[in-house]
Amino acid sequence: MNSTALTDTLPEVAAYIAAVNAYDLDAIMATFAADAMVNDAHREFTGIASIRAWARRDLVDDKVTMTVTEVVPHPTLTILRARYDGEYDKTNLPDELILTNYFTTADGKITSLIIVHNQP
Repeated sequence: MNSTALTDTLPEVAAYIAAVNAYDLDAIMATFAADAMVNDAHREFTGIASIRAWARRDLVDDKVTMTVTEVVPHPTLTILRARYDGEYDKTNLPDELILTNYFTTADGKITSLIIVHNQP
């Protein structure tokens, strides 16, 4: 799925990816519902303050970028695989880091995001 199709069909997810790639903390946070939950690397963050601290530390400060490689159809989730890069510690990570992102949304906001490094 190209970025235009993603923007047309999943605007809140497309806005999140664009904000991450721009290192824009306020824009990242604008994509989340007030009671959202993020699980990244087996760490759970619930609510805006907790998610903001995670996004600042793990996305913006580490200059993370995401390149969408696949969007998987599913009736209740948005499943998106993306190539991640940035200035984070890459010790013991593969040269090409592909993470699967499981999004749920409601009323134009992300209500949950689970990020998993699935094994082939």
